[in-house]
Amino acid sequence: MPELPEVETTRRGLAPALCGQRIVAVEIRRRDLRQPIPTQVDSLAGHVFLALRRRGKYLIADLDHGHLLIHLGMSGSLALVSATQAWRRHEHWALRLSDGRELRYHDPRRFGCLLWTEAPEQHPLLAHLGPEPLTPDFAAEHLYRVSRGRKTAIKTLLMDARCVVGIGNIYAQEALFVAGLRPQRAAGSLSRKDCQGLHAAVVAQLEAALRAGGSSLRDYVNAQGELGYFQTTLAVYGRAGLPCPRCLAPLAQIRLSGRSSAYCPHCQR
Repeated sequence: MPELPEVETTRRGLAPALCGQRIVAVEIRRRDLRQPIPTQVDSLAGHVFLALRRRGKYLIADLDHGHLLIHLGMSGSLALVSATQAWRRHEHWALRLSDGRELRYHDPRRFGCLLWTEAPEQHPLLAHLGPEPLTPDFAAEHLYRVSRGRKTAIKTLLMDARCVVGIGNIYAQEALFVAGLRPQRAAGSLSRKDCQGLHAAVVAQLEAALRAGGSSLRDYVNAQGELGYFQTTLAVYGRAGLPCPRCLAPLAQIRLSGRSSAYCPHCQR
């Protein structure tokens, strides 16, 4: 599933081209995504894109009236293409723009969504989200505070959007490796020093992934159809049984909350 770096890379690629464009037509070929596309979207012709923002793993398109809430799901991608380009299989909706291009959504698994709202920050999908990890709101002290008394695994807490948004399976594993913490360790056992190291690792991993254009493991491409390449630097994700890049011991693997987690039994405590 695209995580914060992939969604932010998509946002950065689309925002300059979308802002100021008028929607001249809407075409919906599949309405039955993770949530059905609401009928308000059908009548967006005439409205103008003012800005494209991100909140966690969601894109928020600010229009001159209302807002679109977009999630890429597990396999979705957005692209700007010529309105004359033939539709590909698994392209489910398009917004035709005043410059003759279309914003199209491609999603083989249909786990994404396209919603309309008048108040995005109050929408049930966004209202209870935690701080953005690349802002001052996400500090080591915040991580220490929310982990107190928690028996849940620290990796599970990192992936809880109420604690911090945008961190999924890939970047949680990588940050924990850099911080030297086992993914199954109880969150409440972390000291302030542990939280400082983990905070620094989370920020460093996300910033490095943004510079690399995200990770392309299966379906992800950016708005230009290009692959990210952060996956070439992954230390533990998907590498169970292979040598640890630090100590060369075989990486172990466990399952936490239904997700596989690779780690080094020697380097991570």
